[in-house]
Parts: sequence; C-alpha cells; structure tokens
Amino acid sequence: MPSGLPTFHLTTEKLPMTTPFPPLRLRPLLLMMALGLSGAAQAQSLVDLYAAARDFDATFQAAKAQYDATVYRADQTLALILPKVGVNATLTAGQSVEDRGFNNNSMTLDASQGLYRPADEASFAQSRKSIQQAASALQSAEQDLILRLSQAYFDVLTASDSLEFVKAQKVAVQEQLAAAKRNFEVGTSTITDAREAQARFDLVLAQEIAAGNELRVKTLAMAQLVGKPEVKPMPVVPDFGLAEFSPAEMGEWLTIGQTEHPAIRQYKLALDVAQLETQKARAANLPTVDLVGRYQTSTNNGSVISSAFSSTNAYTLGFNVNLPLFAGYSIQNRVKETLSLEGKARADLEAAQRNVAQNTRAAFLGVDSALGQVRAYEAAAISSQSALDANKLGYQVGVRINIDVLNSQSQLYDTKAKLSKARYDVLLGNLKLRQASGILKAADLQAINALLR
Repeated sequence: MPSGLPTFHLTTEKLPMTTPFPPLRLRPLLLMMALGLSGAAQAQSLVDLYAAARDFDATFQAAKAQYDATVYRADQTLALILPKVGVNATLTAGQSVEDRGFNNNSMTLDASQGLYRPADEASFAQSRKSIQQAASALQSAEQDLILRLSQAYFDVLTASDSLEFVKAQKVAVQEQLAAAKRNFEVGTSTITDAREAQARFDLVLAQEIAAGNELRVKTLAMAQLVGKPEVKPMPVVPDFGLAEFSPAEMGEWLTIGQTEHPAIRQYKLALDVAQLETQKARAANLPTVDLVGRYQTSTNNGSVISSAFSSTNAYTLGFNVNLPLFAGYSIQNRVKETLSLEGKARADLEAAQRNVAQNTRAAFLGVDSALGQVRAYEAAAISSQSALDANKLGYQVGVRINIDVLNSQSQLYDTKAKLSKARYDVLLGNLKLRQASGILKAADLQAINALLR
C-alpha cells in the first residue's frame, strides 16, 4: 500500500402513524414550530450520512438486488451436477361384470447421476464466476455511492463557506460605504467614492442571493441522496493539516489499480466465462455418461377377466452413454462464435486496464494539483490581507481611493473562498484517487470524519 496517503480504515427512523392529523386551525402553528426548529437541527457526520444513503439510495439498492439475484441464479446450476431423483405412482381400480372389485398399484423410482458431462461442468464453473462478477459490480456500486455522497457533502460545505464569505464581504463593503459617505459629508472625498461603494454593495447583495440559492440547491441534492428531509453536514475544522495526505509515487497507485480495481476483476472474470463457453461448445462433440437406476414395484389383484393376484419388485442399474455423431456443422460454427467472443473479452479487458490507468493518473495529478493550489491560496490570502490593510491605510491618509479598498476586499474574500474549496478538493481528491485505483472502502470515510467538528 502506498505510504504517502493515510491508510483510511474506514436511519431514517419511521414514526408510527397512530396519531390523527391535527385540526386545520393548528396546522399553521405546527408548521411555524417545525420551521423554527429546523434551524437547530443537529449536524450529521459524513459516516452517519453514508449509513443513511446506503439504506436509501436506489442505485445502490438496485446493485445489491442484482447481486442477490445473480447468486440465486448461479445456485440453480447445482442441478447440473447433483443427482436427479423422481418417483411415479399409479393406482387403478375397477369392477367386473360379476361385481368383483379389483385394483392395480405400481410405483417407479428413477435416479440418475451424471458421471461425465463436460458441458454441465463448464456451466457450473461459469456460475461460480458470475457470482464473483456480481460481487465486483456491487463493490463498484458501493465505491460510486461513497464518492457521490462525499461530493455532495463537500458541495454543501463549499456553498456554505461561499455564503459566509459573501456575508463577511457585505459587512466590510457596508462599512466602507458608510466611511465614504462620512468622508463626502465632511468634504474629504468625492461623491465618486460613495457611488463606487454603493455599486459594490449592491453587487455583493446579488452575490449573497446567488450563494444562498446555491446552498439550498446543494442541500436539497444531498437530502435526496440520503433520504432525510433535513441535512446539515458537520463542517471541517478550519486548519486541518494536509502534510499527511501528500500523494505517494504514481507508479504505486497504477500497480494497485491493475490488481485491485473491481472493474478489471469483472473483465478478467468475463474472459474466464468466455473461455468456459468455448469449452462448452467443444464439449458438444464429446460423449456423456450417466449412472442410471430404477426400482419398480407393483401389485395386481385381478382384472376384468381374471382374479389372479400378482406382485413384482424389480430394480435395474446401468450406464447411459450418448455420443453425438453429426449435427449439421452447428457445433463447429458455435466454437468459432465463442472464439470470437473470447477475443472481444480480451479487448474489453485491455480497454478496462487502460481506462483504470488513465483515471488513476488523472486522480493522482488532481490531488497533487489541489495540494499545490492550497499552498498558493494560503500565500495569496496572506498577501491579499496585507494589500487590504495597506489600501485601507492609504485611503485614510489620502493616497488611495475607495475603489482600491473595494477591489482589495473582493480579492481577499474571493481568495478565501477558493482556498476553502481547494482544501476540500484535497480531501475529496484522495477519495477519488482511491476509487480510481479500486481500493475505496466505507472505512476510508473515518479519516475525514476525524476532521469534522
């Protein structure tokens, strides 16, 4: 396992519907109470929301049901290798013209066991491979759910931070607007400063509306994913360290991806299934041998024309051999077909290996880029704060104009918002890298959960 990244070791309660609906006159009051309490909803961690999404997400539930169905379908092939036993019984009764009753009873027990059936053996082996394929598909669905949930979680946090930064910028611009108006009233600045500050304040108001709407949209998207009416993700601690998340060598991740990725395992198993299909096609030219047995018992106490009684018990044991001789070239053409499908399976496997390698490289570079952006934005935030302080001082002494201060404020809060997103991108990028290499697990969320407050 690469050592650069941390080794992640990673309900909706239903209320009983026993209480009748409240009277109409009380519903507005109850609605206001619910809205008042919604702001105080307890924040949920990433692990808690994943547990809810796992039970609610339709895509994952469909993959889980498909896995169960595949297991049951594969177990049906046990009938090809296990013994087959059947019983047949008859009972007849009648009466002769002399009013003499009679009846005949018989029972036959048949059993067979395949001794040499290469096609059935190949079919059974295919069924075991199909279970492994379904398990890999379910693992891919779980990884996809983990990443979709994490993306939605950080989308909400990013939107929330953006809204907070816009609000902070609005307060700063409002203070600058008040200062510009005061300076204009005492004659130390022009009306241009006040109008520029008013224009920037109006722009920030529009940005606040847009940021608030973005937060609501992202929150609704996460609520739909986890199946909870109210979602409030826990925020990440402000200054979490990123050194432990430094990427390891790309080659290590590429090696892991080629051996651990569930998609590659699926295509390898698909190639095995295709080879077994060719084996089945060739087996159509081979004989089959079955061990067969029969036990018969019957009693006869007469008939229409006889009153004689008879009873028989007999059993037979032997072999049933079937040897195909000619089937109109269907077997030969079937073999050619399966060989072509083998070639397709090999090509699909090669394509999957290339895609996994490409996605792993892209995810690795994404984490590396996000780390670089965090360092750059951290330096930019310090520089932007220094520039704002200098412009404020220059405005007070008359060497700077109001637009310089406003521009510095916009640059500072924009840099803070981008820094916040870049830090989230590092956390999310690590999950994407683990998914790209096929080793993402639910336990990996614990490492991020430890950074929540």
